[in-house]
Amino acid sequence: MSWLELERTSSALAGAYRGLGLRPGDRIASLMPNRIDLLVHYLACFKAGLVATPLNYRYTFREIDHALEVSGACALLGHVERVEDLAASRLAGRLECGLIAYRDPEAEAALEPGWPYRFEALIESEPLAGDPGLDPASPAAIFFTSGSTGPAKGVTHTRESLRWMIASAASAFELGAEDVFLPGSSMSHLGSFLWSLSILSVGGRVVVARTIDSHELMGLLREHQPTVLAMLPAALIALVRDHDLQPHDFASLRVCRAGSDKVSTELLAEFAAAAGFPISEGYGMTEVGLATLNPPSGLNKPGSIGPLVCGYSISLRDDGGNPVSPGAVGRIFIRSRSRMAGYWNAPAATAAVVLDGWLDSGDLARADEDGYLWFYGRKKQIIVHDGSNIAPFEVESALAEHPAIALAGVVGVRDTVHGENVRAYVTVREGAPQPTSAEVILFCRERVGYKAPEEVIFLDEMPLNPTGKVDRTGLKRMAEDHLHPHLDTQR
Repeated sequence: MSWLELERTSSALAGAYRGLGLRPGDRIASLMPNRIDLLVHYLACFKAGLVATPLNYRYTFREIDHALEVSGACALLGHVERVEDLAASRLAGRLECGLIAYRDPEAEAALEPGWPYRFEALIESEPLAGDPGLDPASPAAIFFTSGSTGPAKGVTHTRESLRWMIASAASAFELGAEDVFLPGSSMSHLGSFLWSLSILSVGGRVVVARTIDSHELMGLLREHQPTVLAMLPAALIALVRDHDLQPHDFASLRVCRAGSDKVSTELLAEFAAAAGFPISEGYGMTEVGLATLNPPSGLNKPGSIGPLVCGYSISLRDDGGNPVSPGAVGRIFIRSRSRMAGYWNAPAATAAVVLDGWLDSGDLARADEDGYLWFYGRKKQIIVHDGSNIAPFEVESALAEHPAIALAGVVGVRDTVHGENVRAYVTVREGAPQPTSAEVILFCRERVGYKAPEEVIFLDEMPLNPTGKVDRTGLKRMAEDHLHPHLDTQR
């Protein structure tokens, strides 16, 4: 799309959304794979003063209902290939302003569901007239991210916090109008959402990958010659190891960012050998954006997450909240004008992580003599698998529904491709026949989809903490030490 087409289409869609009865401050959800039209949708939301509420495209109907209920969304833009899950949803069909069907132009018309609105018709509407004059402190987007003790929370960003986040990311990547950015991950997550808006903010070009498949990405690399690439480690290692990759395929790139989790030493070495320059690792959160990055034109320390990005302050603290001594490992506290306004309708959860203007990340790092940070893991127990946050509590709840399982504990296990894999430890109810690992995984997958464990380990006895709860810390230590006392393992 040209800039003129992008402007006209997003303004027309903004006008259409207002015509549906949506008003500034209303939430509009989206259940969409990567498409240029998803970026058009986001811009239309901002123009109309709506709160963009992207849902993970892999959400099951239960997760869709949770997000719709928490956000109070009035409408939803959904791809027609998700029609079955949206039909199973308790809330999707009852939204005040209805469902909007998105169908790929090349798809068969028979896939069209009986939803009240069609995206292709809405973008032919009259453009929204005038500037709504919105308060910079008003909500602009809600991103759902899992917490370690319960269902996903809605990270709320204002128009102002998004502006600061975009400006900082553009500065960190040293973006200019001549750059072409290929964000190789889902635009329903903050990462590619942010990268796309950052490159547009400086007049550059964004290339939207419809799927994060190595053959799709290689075609885009060869055709569009991107200068900046940002990918999840799992997708990047598949690309680097693809037998069709040619030495010149990375020739146009000046920087490659791999993130959402620690990059393995294998990937660092293989990418540097293939591209001739190192990956720029960094650190960020949905709550604040990109806070650190190995500078594209400065010193890159492989294995570190880089120095601070412009617009951020970081404090490394001990468990008592005091700054740690130089070189020591401490918990990361972040202060920035790009910090979230809070978790949507969850003041207690917000107060638990925002302290005197600082965000407690729950993650651990140390700083070296040059101010570069080195990541030491998560104080929280969130599992990051292929860039998606998975709450152990949610998977454990699904496992507990199995009639043969007495107790379940879920932890993340390091994986060089996926960042972390989900491992479940379970005990079997007395007198119940023991299911196979495959049966338990399938049972869980039917309830939580991609969050289901890759591995199930059967224990004779579940370790419990002093309060009688499953001791995830003990299970994590067991997994890291490769110790499995009193167990029967089925893979």
